[in-house]
Amino acid sequence: MDDKIPARLRASDSDRERVAATIQSAGSEGRLTLEEVEERLGAVYATRYVDELGAFTTDLPRPEVARRPGSGWPLTRAALREHPALRIHAVIVVALAVLLIVRWAVLGVGFFWPAMPLFWLFVTLVVHARVRSFRRRGETPVPY
Repeated sequence: MDDKIPARLRASDSDRERVAATIQSAGSEGRLTLEEVEERLGAVYATRYVDELGAFTTDLPRPEVARRPGSGWPLTRAALREHPALRIHAVIVVALAVLLIVRWAVLGVGFFWPAMPLFWLFVTLVVHARVRSFRRRGETPVPY
């Protein structure tokens, strides 16, 4: 391979499908005619390299990322698996929660006094997970 020619990546089916979905949504919004949609889709599926796919959607607005109904919650199993610091934080919160509840049960106090410390422990865990999720996406967290 010549050093002057940059290495090109071959387009995968998922790359083509992502561009095709953008074209189809533009067609359903009325931004493209049916003929334009068919022409672009045919060319997208015939494309071999990733750098060629961008030319089919340059005149179209970027699609908004569809969010799943539960995707706003930052504290998920995937987040705990992905971030070891968050996993350690969760283990500490659970250990302290168990310790506070056991102490409450042993002391025999009538009201459940560990409710406030448990609430604040949980809040710190959620804020930690939220900050981690914003850092992963490259955004700045919104202050509470």
